[in-house]
Amino acid sequence: MDKNIRFLEERDIPVIAAAFAAQGWHKPESQYRRYFEEQQAGTRQVLILESDGEFAGYLTLLPTPSGGPWMGEDLPEVSDFNVLMKFQGRGYGWALMDAVEELAAKRWKRITLAVGLHSGYGTAQRMYVRRGYLPDGSGVWFGEGREPFTPYEPCVNDDSLVLYLSKELG
Repeated sequence: MDKNIRFLEERDIPVIAAAFAAQGWHKPESQYRRYFEEQQAGTRQVLILESDGEFAGYLTLLPTPSGGPWMGEDLPEVSDFNVLMKFQGRGYGWALMDAVEELAAKRWKRITLAVGLHSGYGTAQRMYVRRGYLPDGSGVWFGEGREPFTPYEPCVNDDSLVLYLSKELG
């Protein structure tokens, strides 16, 4: 299959939202409209992956981390990374990561990300380790504002329970 990776265009917005709705994921057009506006403003880059002309997935790159141990530092953060279920397990996520790391390496020496800890993130956790990402050592972070989680406190294992990782680039 032919894989094409490019930046988000305004015409992609309804296509992306419809593709996720078709698989039962609520990702409204407003989210991608905001991403497009942020890309235009230079505060986010959005990479779109197509397979034989069909939308297959995307990820975004922030020029500075939105939270976590590197907040405010001049380090890029991979944020909001999704591949449609019908394209998973076929190297599409790997291709997006290759592209974002190549993009980031033009400006930075290291790249960061946060990964959820529940089993729904299992494939991503394994991929990041295989690609050389390492935990930063600050432990688990939790909540909408993502604060370091206090040891031995109870928590909910939802999408806001994350571990921060980074990788040295080329």
